[in-house]
Amino acid sequence: MEQRISFVTLAVTDLDATRRFYVDGLGWHPELDVPGEVLMFRTGEHLVLSLWDRAHFAAEVGAEPMSGGLPPITLAHNLATKEAVDTVLTTARRAGADPVADAVERDWGGYTGYFADPDGYRWEVAFNPGPIGELVLP
Repeated sequence: MEQRISFVTLAVTDLDATRRFYVDGLGWHPELDVPGEVLMFRTGEHLVLSLWDRAHFAAEVGAEPMSGGLPPITLAHNLATKEAVDTVLTTARRAGADPVADAVERDWGGYTGYFADPDGYRWEVAFNPGPIGELVLP
């Protein structure tokens, strides 16, 4: 098996609210949009973020996703500058994101902040000046 991830799939409670947030609020363009079922975005050269209605998710995966509490996953959007981090956090808040944490200087040398989408999934918006941060920049 190759060392790569092709899809990140998140179960969402209200696909219409999710669409408004990602498409209308953040300005993302879906690759696939099946109302009431799934919304997919190309997020990298070979990576898709799939936002799937909870009922459809459960029907295929075989179990209801966790409810209550913080979902045990974060998604990260890395950028080349601290200023870009602040810009993206501002855009997310205008889109209706829950501002979880303002960007701050981190002990490891980066600059990161967090927001939550309509289902509470945490997005880290980060400037990472090290080699691993440079690896993920376009």
